Amino acid sequence: MSIKHFFQEVEKGLRLPVYFMYATDPYLLKEASLIASRALPEEERGFGFSTFDLDGIEEKPSFDQIADVLNTMPFMGGRRIVVVENIQELGKNDREPLQKYVSDPSPYSVLILLHRGNPKGQMKELTKKVKAILLDLRQQDFPLWIKDKARQRALVLTDRAIEYLLGVVGPDVGLLSSELEKCTLIGKSPIDRDDLLGVVSGSGDYNVFDLVDAIKDKNIERVFKIAKALQGTADPYSLLGAINWYYSRMSTQDKSRTAYYDRVFGLLNEADIGIKTSGGTFPLEYLLMKLLQV
Repeated sequence: MSIKHFFQEVEKGLRLPVYFMYATDPYLLKEASLIASRALPEEERGFGFSTFDLDGIEEKPSFDQIADVLNTMPFMGGRRIVVVENIQELGKNDREPLQKYVSDPSPYSVLILLHRGNPKGQMKELTKKVKAILLDLRQQDFPLWIKDKARQRALVLTDRAIEYLLGVVGPDVGLLSSELEKCTLIGKSPIDRDDLLGVVSGSGDYNVFDLVDAIKDKNIERVFKIAKALQGTADPYSLLGAINWYYSRMSTQDKSRTAYYDRVFGLLNEADIGIKTSGGTFPLEYLLMKLLQV
């Protein structure tokens, strides 16, 4: 189960009595607690939503105390959501009460257990008894996560804007969240790629010289990060022309690597044909991969 399933469960109203969610990124765990509250009507959140953090406090609540809250009828007659953060810090004496509760949960409460890191031992066994959801983001999860974060801020980002944001900022949830906060200052929705220029950190920070330097350094991650950022301000054919110009300039200054530049210009020619015939970004991305291998 992925974060996509978590969003789906929230949209359904968190119907199950117990959820176990885990991630290596503490930001995503803290965010999950905030998102879970959306399963309750806004007027019920003050009375029907509770959180307990088992980490960083001198006197931890026992699970029996948490169970007392879970078994208390909600004040407004709806449902109660109780989030326990850092469940991996649960004491040994509290593990049996937790297992007992999971076997017979309250009919009018939802228990969400948030675990930092991969569950092991008894916690891993627990994931087999309840709905377990991995919150860490895979590459394909980032666009969905960005859309949800934008929706929380009453924003709509186009697919082009999301692609550009990821290309410039990279897959860092903290930085992405910060940049989305800046997007609220743009004053319009939907927000397209061009609206992000000059607003998102990193916009305009790269040029073709940086891209070629990254290729020479064989830095795959940096090559594609810069390429994505540059594609936000230039179409593939224009970018190919800039790369071709730069390599032409380098070849005139370095006469000792004729075979190398012959191979480079052969690849540039293939990319040129590919862009003209099929379009899209694939010919350029394929070119970059080949240049990294020359």
